[in-house]
Amino acid sequence: MRGEDRAHRLHGERRVECGVCFRRCRLAEGETGFCGARQARAGKVICANYGKLTALALDPIEKKPLAEFYPGNLILSAGSFGCNLRCPFCQNYEISMAGIPQRSGSGTWGRSVGAAGCAENGSAGPAAQENAGNAVGDAAGDAGQGAVVKSAAGDAGQGAVKEVFEEPAAMTVSPRQLAAQAAELAAKGNIGLAYTYNEPLVGWEFVRDCAGLIAEAGMKNVLVTNGTAGPEVLDRLLPLIDAVNIDLKGFTQEYYSWVGGSLDMVKETIIRASQLCHTEVTVLIVPGKNDDEEDMRRLAGWLSSVEKRAGKRVPLHVTRFFPRWRMKDQRATPVETVYGLAETAREYLPSVYTGNC
Repeated sequence: MRGEDRAHRLHGERRVECGVCFRRCRLAEGETGFCGARQARAGKVICANYGKLTALALDPIEKKPLAEFYPGNLILSAGSFGCNLRCPFCQNYEISMAGIPQRSGSGTWGRSVGAAGCAENGSAGPAAQENAGNAVGDAAGDAGQGAVVKSAAGDAGQGAVKEVFEEPAAMTVSPRQLAAQAAELAAKGNIGLAYTYNEPLVGWEFVRDCAGLIAEAGMKNVLVTNGTAGPEVLDRLLPLIDAVNIDLKGFTQEYYSWVGGSLDMVKETIIRASQLCHTEVTVLIVPGKNDDEEDMRRLAGWLSSVEKRAGKRVPLHVTRFFPRWRMKDQRATPVETVYGLAETAREYLPSVYTGNC
């Protein structure tokens, strides 16, 4: 029996369990899970963000980042809202945390619409489009601009206990519409469709439906993910994916507890993905958190064993942290730290890249 079909009675309420990730949220009718994108309806947990796009851009493939998968090409990149982790340095918190209560002891959150950091590399994104309804044509139509549609709102007031980001402005797009747009952009150099910006696996059904159409069109599917999904999801989705970049936040469970995740689940995702499609891994180096040289040795050594098991390279991206969201007062990672850890990783791996430096 699938996890999403299992029902539970808790405090007198009938609840259903979401089986997408390690959290296995148990939801009463109408409740939304931890990720903000899955909801209990009619006795099942459904994908509430299905087809709701908050971001769309025609990006260089290197921005995902993918260094060894069709370099020099462009890919149409689409994102929705919701995430099952709580990284305090999130680059796209306006959309990834949409609709999710955020605990805080103080501070005011005003309306934030417009430029936002890219979850893939932390670089500043372009201005948001005001009219989300025209975003498929407007955002994807100009390969040079790479327009991104993003919107978030929420004001908990000074000294608030909770901060709630409202569901962002989103356009509803069917898989066929999005796949057709990707095909039309082939003339501008587009090679396929990337699922990115928020955590795409919390809305894996939409990814699956789009990916099937993209594959039928002979184009490429790219997944940018934190890797926090169970085998039931991965077994259905990964056979449709051509390339994936997986965020390996750190290499201790202590670090994953800080961001609210499961190291073991991410490691298993990397192993599975490396056997089925082109796989690259990114680790964002946060000063004082995951910048220990011995941790990098263990990470790179483990990734080397994954390469041997898969019989192919799994490139590693070592990237620099910039202050963002709840870590705005934190210093950026020193460039020499990133370069030093990359050199350490190269003792074990043939393909190591640095980013944001």
